[in-house]
Amino acid sequence: MLKKYLLSILFVVVQQMTYGQSREIVNFNQGWQFILEDDLSFRNYAYNDKNWKSIALPHDWSIGFDFDEKYPAGNAGGALPGGIGWYRKTFDLPTLDSNKQFFIQFGGIYRYSELWINGIYLGKNINGYLSFEKELTKHLNFGTKTNVIAVRVDNSLQPNSRWYSGSGIYRDVKLEKRSTSYLLKNETVITTPQVNTKESIVNISAKTAGKDLLAKVEILDVKGKVLATKEKNVVNNSIQTSIKLSDINLWSPNNPYLYKLKISLFNNKKVIVDELNYNVGLREFEFDDKFGFTLNGISTKILGVCLHHDLGALGAAFNKSAAKRQLIIMKEMGVNAIRTAHNPPAEELLDLCDELGLLVYNEAYDMWKKRKNKFDYNIDFDEHHISDLENFIKRDRNKTSVFMWSIGNEIREQFDSTGIKLTQNMSRTVKALDPTRPVTSALTETEYVKNFIAQAEALDVLGFNYKYFDYDKLKTQFKNTPLLAAETTSALQTRGVYQTPHDTIQYWPASSKDKYVVNGNSDYTVTAYDNVSAYWGTSHERAWIEVKKRDFLSGIFVWSGIDFLGEPVPYAYPARSSYYGIVDLAGLPKDVYYMYQSEWTNKEVLHVLPHWNWKKGDTIDVWCYYNNADYVELFLNGKSLGKSTKTADVLHASWKIPFESGEIKVVKYRNGKEIQQVVRKTAGSLSDIQVEVEHEKYATGDATDLYFVTVSLKDDKGNLVTEDDIKLEFHADENCDVIGTDNGYQADLNSLSKSKRKTFKGYAVGYVMKKDINKVGNLIIKTKLGTKEIRL
Repeated sequence: MLKKYLLSILFVVVQQMTYGQSREIVNFNQGWQFILEDDLSFRNYAYNDKNWKSIALPHDWSIGFDFDEKYPAGNAGGALPGGIGWYRKTFDLPTLDSNKQFFIQFGGIYRYSELWINGIYLGKNINGYLSFEKELTKHLNFGTKTNVIAVRVDNSLQPNSRWYSGSGIYRDVKLEKRSTSYLLKNETVITTPQVNTKESIVNISAKTAGKDLLAKVEILDVKGKVLATKEKNVVNNSIQTSIKLSDINLWSPNNPYLYKLKISLFNNKKVIVDELNYNVGLREFEFDDKFGFTLNGISTKILGVCLHHDLGALGAAFNKSAAKRQLIIMKEMGVNAIRTAHNPPAEELLDLCDELGLLVYNEAYDMWKKRKNKFDYNIDFDEHHISDLENFIKRDRNKTSVFMWSIGNEIREQFDSTGIKLTQNMSRTVKALDPTRPVTSALTETEYVKNFIAQAEALDVLGFNYKYFDYDKLKTQFKNTPLLAAETTSALQTRGVYQTPHDTIQYWPASSKDKYVVNGNSDYTVTAYDNVSAYWGTSHERAWIEVKKRDFLSGIFVWSGIDFLGEPVPYAYPARSSYYGIVDLAGLPKDVYYMYQSEWTNKEVLHVLPHWNWKKGDTIDVWCYYNNADYVELFLNGKSLGKSTKTADVLHASWKIPFESGEIKVVKYRNGKEIQQVVRKTAGSLSDIQVEVEHEKYATGDATDLYFVTVSLKDDKGNLVTEDDIKLEFHADENCDVIGTDNGYQADLNSLSKSKRKTFKGYAVGYVMKKDINKVGNLIIKTKLGTKEIRL
């Protein structure tokens, strides 16, 4: 069965700017006061909050604490506190604005939030992952009298998540000013019933507030040249029009070309009253139950990873440059898709995926009515799941990157007949708002008669988590439906830790009967050799091999791309963050990153593990990930120890050799010629630190862009020192703030918000923000070896 989807997806530019002459979006992140207490007097207009903490948003109050097992979220929830906090902001409005409409927009508040403006109650928001807005207009003061907005955030019901959720107003806040006539952004839908390079059709449907209006729609190329224009009278507050484009650039992960679509609204005096701008990508895709996924007519394997919403040391507080860093690290590994596991992401993340060229499997829920935690979304599901789903689809349906809607992950209604009706109702809701994309759900039950979500016959693509040994039977159990490996692997690793690998994969814990691993490591680490996984998973190599060799599987989403806070399988506390990532929590790749890069890209890859700092008498397994070569050869202090190759079933070369101080070298050959070589040397004593600063690569043009400062330990010849970790102190001048530090170690209990950090296996990372991006900042790193000063 062939399922084909043609669409143009667009995104609103979400920065401080003026739309036409009337709509203005003001960044509302600065100038807030915060307190981690609860008192209803905090809502009062006249309350004096001068002794509260002054903060900027986005803000996650939980991440500022040291990790502790006493918190009710448990180490599965990140071993950090929830609680109840209040935010207040005072602001002024000029009298000239008194004829405008005012709305406040929140990108996300975790968890329950209630709002007051000038002491007047505006209502409550339930879903901690969704954007929402409230109108302020009739309650505002103009001129000399100030305004006060108060927000109560309640994340006290714990546990409520299977991972770290964060607490507070953790995404952007904007104040939007509109005229009395304006476009309804969430009611704007742009699709393409026809997409090809010769001629494509763009359909625009929009709704408005106001009367006697004229709409003009323009499409511009990346240079700003107008390619097409249409004018239409607004009839019954509705705009319906269509535009043809010829000789277009198709959007894809390799060519994320975005047009601009501008909708302008004029009154009967032909004065502009509103304007919305979208970035537009045009592409088509198909899912087929036999041949997998096709993008723009090209057979394409979906090479995806699952990502949680936290940003490591920043916690849940969204930062666009930190998100861009994560996405670029993934894209450079060869990733062409991400899964937003398991809730709606920040809207800005989708904008980045549009710009960078990453397909997005966009997920709504981790549970329905049947709970996974006592206080999770199950307590709100009955009343809110349809309205929340509608808000989710409306917000994201004009995003180029979004190519699938997921209504759930490993939903427990999969196992009883209640799953049929719920699946049908939610799928119907999605398709009423967006018939252009497939609806899916991530499933675990591989027998049709036991899978009531699949029996609903309401999903366009069936995603299955784990159980690679059942892949072939899926074709007969779920006939004529496209299939996807929606979640795989759950391999466990700590960057830089190496223990002799076993001949077979080790399961930590061994089975569902064991909550934690019985014989793990005393320091709560897991070897970085790819041979340990949770009992339901497998190695990275095996998971990819099983998807790679089956054309009927549209692709893979690895659990997970990057380590995340919480869910620290296989350990109890003091482990507090995950081991699943291909990249650690600090953004430093583990060795297996290069296995994927060797399989998923055409870059010249040659990566050798482990380091070469061992003791006499040790026997070491040397592994090598490589591509574009016939074989690789290992040399120990200049002597060849033989050639090795990877195979269809083993995706690395390997040797078992005795340690000898000096160096190992691996050489890659193609057609008998040396193409590439990598050397690992035995390090001497620690003598220096090396500091690398990354900024421009991940910059977004936002004032909150970060400087990512990576510190590595070196001997006097520049070799990495991995077994002599030291304490670092980051000190910034008056123009810089040290936002956080990290080393990727899953059991480091020091708060990630602190400026002091011990390196782990030779590395640590600092996150620094300038207060004034136009001025130079200075960062000093103090160690027992002395200090390093860095100009930012």
